[in-house]
Amino acid sequence: MKLNIQDTFSKELPADSVLENSRRQVSGACFSYVNPKKTSDPKMIHVSDEMLTAIGLHADDKTSDSFLKVFSGNGVLSDTKPYAMCYGGHQFGNWAGQLGDGRAINLTEVVHNEKRWVLQLKGAGETPYSRGADGLAVLRSSIREYLCSEAMFHLGVPTTRALSLALTGDQVLRDMLYDGHPEYEKGAVVCRVAPSFLRFGNYEILAARNDKKTLQTLVDYTIKHFFPELGAPSKEAYIGFFKEVAKRTVDMIVHWQRVGFVHGVMNTDNMSVLGLTIDYGPYGWLEGFDFGWTPNTTDAGQRRYRFGNQPNIGLWNLLQLANALYPLVEKTTPYEDILNAYKTDFEQKSLQMMRSKLGLTMKNSKDMALMDDLQDVLQQTETDMTLFFRDLGNFIKEVPEEGLAVISDAFYQPEEVTGTVAEKWNTWFTTYAERLQKEPISDAERKTKMNAVNPKYVLRNYMAQLAIDAADEGDYTLIDELYQLLKRPYDEQPESEKWFAKRPEWARHKVGCSMLSCSS
Repeated sequence: MKLNIQDTFSKELPADSVLENSRRQVSGACFSYVNPKKTSDPKMIHVSDEMLTAIGLHADDKTSDSFLKVFSGNGVLSDTKPYAMCYGGHQFGNWAGQLGDGRAINLTEVVHNEKRWVLQLKGAGETPYSRGADGLAVLRSSIREYLCSEAMFHLGVPTTRALSLALTGDQVLRDMLYDGHPEYEKGAVVCRVAPSFLRFGNYEILAARNDKKTLQTLVDYTIKHFFPELGAPSKEAYIGFFKEVAKRTVDMIVHWQRVGFVHGVMNTDNMSVLGLTIDYGPYGWLEGFDFGWTPNTTDAGQRRYRFGNQPNIGLWNLLQLANALYPLVEKTTPYEDILNAYKTDFEQKSLQMMRSKLGLTMKNSKDMALMDDLQDVLQQTETDMTLFFRDLGNFIKEVPEEGLAVISDAFYQPEEVTGTVAEKWNTWFTTYAERLQKEPISDAERKTKMNAVNPKYVLRNYMAQLAIDAADEGDYTLIDELYQLLKRPYDEQPESEKWFAKRPEWARHKVGCSMLSCSS
C-alpha cells in the first residue's frame, strides 16, 4: 500500500479497545489480529526524518494530529488490521515455549521506492502473547532502542530501524533490575521499522507443535517475499533459505564484533532471519576490551551472551533453526554442511574484518598471530576499544617506539602500562610496524581506510543514560544531539569532541550504564 498519513488515517480507537482474553496459547496460526492500547496523553518527542522519507512521508506529516495518533497507538490506518506475531524461542539455552509479540504490534506494511517496510509499535499494549505482562514500554528502554537502532544503521551494521519515539502520558510499573523494587516510570512507544520482523522463533514454535503444514506455509511465504532468488518452494529452496540465513547471521555478528557491540540477550526469539539486529534491550558497547564482558545482569553468572561468545551463540541458534526446518527436508546432511561452513565463513570474514581495522590491505600468513597478540595485550590493562582503534590510525610505521603515546588516551589506568605490560605493547607495535612496511599504501591512506571502519562515536551506555535522565525531566534536546551525532559516526565532528572519550568513572557501576537487565 502507499502510505499517506493525511489521507488514509480515519479510525480512532475507542477507549475500551484493550485486548480481552490475552495470555493464551495460539495454535495453527502465525499471527493474531490486535489493536494497540489507547494512551491517555500522547506526545511525540522525536521522529527520524530519514525513515519518514524512506516510507514515503513528508516533514509536515510528523507534526500532524493523525501522525501522533497512529504512532502513539491511539488510531489505526484505514484499510489495515494490526497484528502481533506468534513465536517461541530458546532463552538462555532453554526452550521457553510460546513467546510471541508480547508488546509489539505490526501496524501495516508499506512499499515505497520498491522497498518494503513493516511499521511496528513497541510498547503498544497487551497481545495474545503477553504472558501476564502489560505489553507496555517505558521511556528509558524506548530511548535506548530508538537511538541505538538508528546509530547501528549509520555504523553499517544490519539492523531494524526506528521511525518515532512518543510518550504515552501513562505510568508503567517496572522492576528495572528484577530485584524486588518496582517503580513507576513514564510510558513510551517506539515505532520500529524493518522489511520483516520474522525471527528464528517464528519457525521454532511451529516445529515444536509438529505443525508442518503451517511451518511450510510460513517458510514458503518467507522465500517468496524475502528470498525470491531461491525460486519456487522445494527442498532445495528450503536448504537455500537456511544457507542464506546462516550467511546473513555471520555478516551481522562480524559487524557486531567490529564495532564492539554486545547484544546482551541472543535468545533465538531475538534472531532475525534477515540477519538484522533486532530487539535492543540490555545491549552495550565494549568500554574496556574484554571478551568476557556482558551488559546483561540477568546473564551475569553464566555470561552466555558475552562479547567473545557471540559468534558461538550465532551458530548454536542456527542449529535450533535447522532443527525447526528439518521436517521440510528430512535430511540432516545439508544442514550440517551449512553449519560446518558457518565456522569457516566466520573465521575468514572475521580475519578480513580485523585486517580492515588494522589498515591491512594485503593478506599475510602471520596476520592471525598479529591479531591474537593484539587481543592479548589489549586485555593486559583496561583499554577502551573504540578509542584504541580510532587512535591507532595515527600510528606511524617508521617510529614504532611512539606507538604507546599514540594510543595512550585509550587506557583507563595509564599508570598500569609499565614494566612487562609496556614491553608487550612495544613488542606488538614493532611487529605491527614491520607488517605495515609490506603494505603498498602510505600512512595517510591507511588512516583514511581505518577511519572508515573504526567509528569515532558509538552510543555508549552512559551517553544514552544522560539522555534518559534529561528526558525524565522533560528535556529532549540531548536525544536529538546524540541522534545527529550518531548519523555520522566515522566523521571527526570537532564540535562533538567531548563524546570521543572514555566512559567517565561515575558511570562505571551506575545502573543504566554498566548494569542493565532485559527490562532495560
